[in-house]
Amino acid sequence: MRAFVVLVVTWLLAFVGSPAIGQTLWGTPQFPQDKDRGSWWDADWWERGRLPVPGSFDVVEARAGYRSGEVEVPVVILRPAGATRPPVVLFLHGRRGIDELTRLVPLRLAARGFVVVVPDLYAGRFIAPFPVAHDRALDEDAARAVDFALALPDAQGQGRLCVVSHTRGGWYTLQALVARQRQPRAACIVAYYPHWQDPNAGEVAQVYQFAPEVEALTVPVLVFIGEHEQYQRARPIVAGIDALRAKGRDARLIVYPGVGRGFDFRGPELRTFADDLAAQDAVRRAAAFIRRHTP
Repeated sequence: MRAFVVLVVTWLLAFVGSPAIGQTLWGTPQFPQDKDRGSWWDADWWERGRLPVPGSFDVVEARAGYRSGEVEVPVVILRPAGATRPPVVLFLHGRRGIDELTRLVPLRLAARGFVVVVPDLYAGRFIAPFPVAHDRALDEDAARAVDFALALPDAQGQGRLCVVSHTRGGWYTLQALVARQRQPRAACIVAYYPHWQDPNAGEVAQVYQFAPEVEALTVPVLVFIGEHEQYQRARPIVAGIDALRAKGRDARLIVYPGVGRGFDFRGPELRTFADDLAAQDAVRRAAAFIRRHTP
């Protein structure tokens, strides 16, 4: 048995080739600067989303809620202090939910000058973080979030908003905009490594197919993934973007080298210089994309 294990490990190492500096079998590179964070770590960026170029806003947080059937969905509204008529954006969280790390993603977007509406879909239904099975009631909750955001005084005269999401929030976006027909109220979609398949679908669908709702998207789409994204997520994303482009839709995919899933919020104990570069570039691109498409 021991000889068999040695044989398998030897074969794997031969298959993946010689690893780069500090690289693991799963392709997460580690370089000298990743251990010497003093040369690049910026607490002002990490904690408050501030960037020297372009300038940043301080962010003010408020709490609210909306009804979805018999459920009250709690919402955090992030507003850029001092901004003049900032566009309203909806952020739909992923399977991790909203916590001390994932809250940084919408906060950084608000610091770019947007009112960001952040519903906690799991809290509304007492769902623990990281659920495996998908509760389909959340699809309707996500659709109601579009209505809530556009009914805010901040959105007066706006008419349409952009939806930003990560991981399973990509599925909620599809269900809200396509299945529940909120797409006429959407100006664009920005998605970080979105789950573009029904979370309850079988293995073959998860690995090889994207959900049919993807091809029904007509609004501009911008997607970010890392070079080391999981294969079963990357393949449907790439295929979905290709399908949209084949239909003549405005769809673009940005792939960041040297990073994987979670590059935008991966915590300090694991964060790399490449994560930070990718996260800052992505939020700048997202902000420019949203401004280009919001009314």
